Amino acid sequence: MDPITKLRALCLSRGATGINGLGRIFRNMDDDGSKALNEYEFTKGIKECGLDVSNEEIKEMFRSFDEDGSGSINMTEFLLKLRPPMSQARLAMIDKAFSKMDKTGDGVITLEDLKNVYTAREHPKFKSGEKTEDEILTDFLHNFEGGRGNLDGKVTKEEFINYYATISASIDNDEYFEFMMKKAYALE
Repeated sequence: MDPITKLRALCLSRGATGINGLGRIFRNMDDDGSKALNEYEFTKGIKECGLDVSNEEIKEMFRSFDEDGSGSINMTEFLLKLRPPMSQARLAMIDKAFSKMDKTGDGVITLEDLKNVYTAREHPKFKSGEKTEDEILTDFLHNFEGGRGNLDGKVTKEEFINYYATISASIDNDEYFEFMMKKAYALE
């Protein structure tokens, strides 16, 4: 079993099945209260958990958690790695939403796709003249590309799934996740 899977199993065995339990583990490791774990705090926390891993495995885990290479692990990075993979029900909802947004069916969501499903005319910055509709829609696309994407204005299915994996990590209940997706995308 790889070290992250071992840590996930240890957390689950201690009743940290949901976001609150995993958040509690993160906060316990965060000695300085910075809402981020440096390598020292992470190493100390892993050792205090009693996880049977080597110092090299702890270093590997830290690098794996620190997706943005900042030298620290934030709560989102922590939760994304520790939460069990998304359920098939969540992935199916994400797939439905992506398909609805990808009007051309070419596997990417572009500005042209968005114009068919999303209007920016009621956006306060459009109304005030600060931004054009295209600028607002481009900003909307960049939300999905985020820190993991390349900000090319084309949202791939992988980028879309990664975006919702982050959101999913903070929602314990599949039914609530499904409700949220149905409301956000007017899905049936």
